[in-house]
Amino acid sequence: MDHDHANTRGNSTTDSVLRVYLLGCVEFEAALTLQRTLAFHAAEDRHSAALVLCEHPPLITVGREGSPADIRCDCDELRARRWPVRWVNRGGGCLLHLPGQLAIYPIVPLDARGLGVTAYVERLQRILVALLDDFGVHGDMRPGQPGIWVGGRLIASVGVAVRDWVAYFGAVLNINPDLFPFRMVRTAVNEKEPMTSLARERRGPLRPSLARERLLEHFTTAFPFQRTALFSNHPSLERQPLVSQVPAR
Repeated sequence: MDHDHANTRGNSTTDSVLRVYLLGCVEFEAALTLQRTLAFHAAEDRHSAALVLCEHPPLITVGREGSPADIRCDCDELRARRWPVRWVNRGGGCLLHLPGQLAIYPIVPLDARGLGVTAYVERLQRILVALLDDFGVHGDMRPGQPGIWVGGRLIASVGVAVRDWVAYFGAVLNINPDLFPFRMVRTAVNEKEPMTSLARERRGPLRPSLARERLLEHFTTAFPFQRTALFSNHPSLERQPLVSQVPAR
């Protein structure tokens, strides 16, 4: 399948709904199961989509462009830090996940939006640049290198997977994690500096809930829907979901 050219079905948002899952800290495997479940439903209803926002306990994920050489600590240190390593089928390289980092997982049928993968990734990056701008931080995009940089340091990594023209995975944005451990993982090709964070670049604290709110605003501008449904859980996470309906503006 050519991931740069989708079979266009138009950008119609008739009877469309975006289901947004505002979650706390979720185990990576549980979040991956949730994404797969939502992707299955999106494949059946191609004018609707989902957006999962959460954090993960410490772990390392390695994407299609990643390598064991990107992990700058040995097995003993990984065990001591309790950092499992998980190989995944998303684009991008090696990522260290820590609390304080926002995982952004849109589940979007690309053909219903008339998007190929390249255009979709660029749109995700522009959403992140707009979010950083809300907090007075200038983010840069680099041709051929998905992600957002601030002053030469990566602040957000972007990597997607596509199945049946439904995109999942997405991006991670460092809001206020401990930055020292990022020295132990090389996230981008030819990276010389470790990842930075929104709190570091704006030189002050911020509420993660505000960052999530701004992200949702930019996402629904880039991907319009008739309705947005907000959830605080999902049955696949073995809890009862709490939902509120928010009409599109």
